[in-house]
Amino acid sequence: MLYNLFLEKMILPLGDMLVGSSFMKELKNLRYQDTLSEDQLEQLQREKLSKLLSYAVNNASYYAKFKDMYEEDPVKFLKKFPILDKTTLRENTDRLLTKHTSDLVMQRSSGSSGVQTTVYFDKKEQSIQRAYQIRWWEWAGYKIGNPILQTGITPKRGILKKIKDLLFRTYYLPAFAHSEKSVLDAFNWVSAKKNVVLAGYASSLYVLAEMAKQDKQNLRFKTAISWGDKLFDHYRNCIETTFETQVHETYASSEGFMIAAQKDLPYMYIMSTDVYVEIVDDYGEEVSDGELGHVLVTKLNNFSMPLIRYRIGDLAIKLSKEHYPKQRQYTYPLLQKVIGRDTDLIKTRSGKYMVVHSFTGIIEHYPEIKQYTVLQKELDGIVIQYIADKNFETDILDTIEREIRKSLEEDDFYIHFKEVKSIAPTASGKPQIIQSFLKKSNLNEKTI
Repeated sequence: MLYNLFLEKMILPLGDMLVGSSFMKELKNLRYQDTLSEDQLEQLQREKLSKLLSYAVNNASYYAKFKDMYEEDPVKFLKKFPILDKTTLRENTDRLLTKHTSDLVMQRSSGSSGVQTTVYFDKKEQSIQRAYQIRWWEWAGYKIGNPILQTGITPKRGILKKIKDLLFRTYYLPAFAHSEKSVLDAFNWVSAKKNVVLAGYASSLYVLAEMAKQDKQNLRFKTAISWGDKLFDHYRNCIETTFETQVHETYASSEGFMIAAQKDLPYMYIMSTDVYVEIVDDYGEEVSDGELGHVLVTKLNNFSMPLIRYRIGDLAIKLSKEHYPKQRQYTYPLLQKVIGRDTDLIKTRSGKYMVVHSFTGIIEHYPEIKQYTVLQKELDGIVIQYIADKNFETDILDTIEREIRKSLEEDDFYIHFKEVKSIAPTASGKPQIIQSFLKKSNLNEKTI
């Protein structure tokens, strides 16, 4: 408890001062926003939306032509903007910027949808994004300073990340390919701690739970937080049963959209102070609450690179107001369900798993590959279909293969590349990074 207070009251404010960020200020503001009424939250969202749209048409060349279409009602004004998809974002990055990139932080999407994008934030906007994540963790029962077992896709921890891991007592487990040794080492670390929080990619947490169950590990976590890919019911059940904890699902994107998170309900609270969410049909028309549609998000806190009506690539349903629980802790609007896409697992004959981020964590660093998908029809290997972009050279494929093999540590696992002109989306309308055609019995075999 003393360490938690020391970290929040002394270390983090000092860190903000040293690096010019505002994380603690933003986190305190989010804690306050949680106390607002439904009307107050709606008014705040409208004010933010109005300010963002006005700024965008006056400062981003991509949106300049919409200046003459101004509406006093920000929601009506919003509807006049075109839907922004990933390809358009990729092709118009410079025209969406309102500040010079030398003053901004670049953030690439993981490419889990198969199309990689690049967005920019200033330090304040980045601090807001980080504050939302920690606030979501607090919703799940986390206190700043609690030890964390975290899975992720940045195994090369620079000096700042290493300092962060040390201060936040984080055991970082790469989510590329969970070998028996790496997982058992992590489990041993957890066994020696109290009140450990489990956090990371949903599919990765599921694999950890499966391995703990098979190895008869008796582990308990204070709470669990998932992000990055869809938390399927069988993922949740396995994690909660094995680790005797509760999983809190969060819904965000690599482009910086902090969309929704679970707290006290089976539904997710929509972060209406950070995003304006629309659910639309195939023609871009808004559907009624309770109906399935495509997710469009407008980022309310990013003025460096305004992203308006961005089609994130998921299908989702907003909860109808008449079905809102009478007892709920917060007054944010509710998201009933995110459909997303089924993130399959790649499996080797020796029993290792590879999740979607086993590939995105590598291929995201090669913008010469515009889009790709990973196909598995047998345990002995995979085929990676790809669409080449500018400056592509075949040597890139050799480098990618070496990096995948280094993470996987499998010599008898083939990796074939096949150049294609197009990659068809799935039924959800979203390209699927992994498509496994293995029989379900193969996926249920014992892992090492």
